[in-house]
Amino acid sequence: MSHTPPLVGILMGSDSDFEAMKGGVDTLKEFGVPHEVHVKSAHRSPEAVRQYVREAPGRGLKVLICAAGKAAHLAGVCAAGTTLPVLGVPMEGAMMGGMDALLSTVQMPPGVPVATFGVGASGAKNAAIFAVEILSLSDPGLAAALAKHRTSMAEGVARADAGLQNKLAGG
Repeated sequence: MSHTPPLVGILMGSDSDFEAMKGGVDTLKEFGVPHEVHVKSAHRSPEAVRQYVREAPGRGLKVLICAAGKAAHLAGVCAAGTTLPVLGVPMEGAMMGGMDALLSTVQMPPGVPVATFGVGASGAKNAAIFAVEILSLSDPGLAAALAKHRTSMAEGVARADAGLQNKLAGG
């Protein structure tokens, strides 16, 4: 059995983040993008994070998606240690509904960017789509799959509108 090396690494500050990140994982699966998922904490396991980030390019990873709540430094710590694209997904928390994590993720110093997405599950899905978009720049098959995905979304909206119009017409 051949194993395709992962192209996307998903890191979460805590295993409790997986519920929100599951949609992003599922999205990568739908597009057939090889990926891996790990729990690594910028604060509780900083050396493990540094080692992962150092080794990522040599293992073939092309994009990192980092999810964390509260201080949410995981994406920034990763971005500081690599030139790979880092996509940050702030997690909801008891404090400020995830706004603290959003601000910690989005407010990076100049020269160390983190592409930051919405808080929680929708952010996870969008980060996964964005990772696919990055990978599609050098993969025509993924580019075609993205185009098909967009067409499918538009068709779904058209069906929803047709259903609504039918209801409004009393049908």
